[in-house]
Amino acid sequence: MTAAIDPSLDLFAEIDRLRKERNAVILAHYYQDPDIQDIADYLGDSLELAKRARDTKADVILFCGVHFMAETAKILNPGKVVVLPDLEAGCSLADACPADQLRAWKQKHPDHFVVMYINCAAATKAESDLICTSSNAEKMIRSIPEDRPILFGPDKNLGAFLSKKLGRKMDFWPGTCMVHETFSAQKIAALKAKHPDAKFIAHPECEDHVLALADYVGSTSKLLEFVQKDPGQKFIVGTEINILHTMHKAVPSKQLIAVPYEDRTAACQGCNACPHMKRNTLEKIYLALRDLQPRIEMDESMRLRALKPLQRMLELS
Repeated sequence: MTAAIDPSLDLFAEIDRLRKERNAVILAHYYQDPDIQDIADYLGDSLELAKRARDTKADVILFCGVHFMAETAKILNPGKVVVLPDLEAGCSLADACPADQLRAWKQKHPDHFVVMYINCAAATKAESDLICTSSNAEKMIRSIPEDRPILFGPDKNLGAFLSKKLGRKMDFWPGTCMVHETFSAQKIAALKAKHPDAKFIAHPECEDHVLALADYVGSTSKLLEFVQKDPGQKFIVGTEINILHTMHKAVPSKQLIAVPYEDRTAACQGCNACPHMKRNTLEKIYLALRDLQPRIEMDESMRLRALKPLQRMLELS
């Protein structure tokens, strides 16, 4: 998108105008910048947004998230226009497991059931038996007969967490989230010592030695729910930093501490923010609604193959 934007435009007003004009719905992930969260029609984690995409009556879905999320919306809504403000908004997990490599892995384990975390490309979903999110992963794994071996990808940390918690042996694809794998157990331990009255809550995409320090482990939406329901007044939050915006709105009286929080090196400034999520901006959202570009498109045969494990997840959820 190269078209210039009139600097005098009120982007919030123009986005509202175009949203109505296009009969568009704006879906945004909790990891988006605060301004984008605030303009969304629906805010949520991957599972909630997949359900919103499935159920929408809008003609246009504008997805403020990353590429695999917009692809999921298109898989569920082939007849709708799905736009992503920046097609380069990717995901380290999705990049880690291309479809051809998963196909080769499957061929080496023909008796295994393939569960893929929703953080993967449409072509990779098409090679799967079942999709899961961090919100429903335990339920998805429990739905598989105990005598059936499992291939789990692309997040080895989520897989290891599930295997340990559920007592299920799994083989893991060696992918990780570029944000959650940077969290330092040493820094977290220091924060816990400095704030002994704080509870450390963490996303299961974190590494095992980080999760070992946690008072609670849960998906993005479960972490939000925890700070709302728990009687504690101080929380160290081990996930992408932009969730703190929604948390602050939900519990304004509670103290929320991001990880990493202090004593960061220059190289680590902002390492708790996803650079892919930050590619989406108000300017790009305005242009995407104005021009209905860039659109998510995919081969219909692949879409139908990807739809099957995704629908299975939604039915089980």
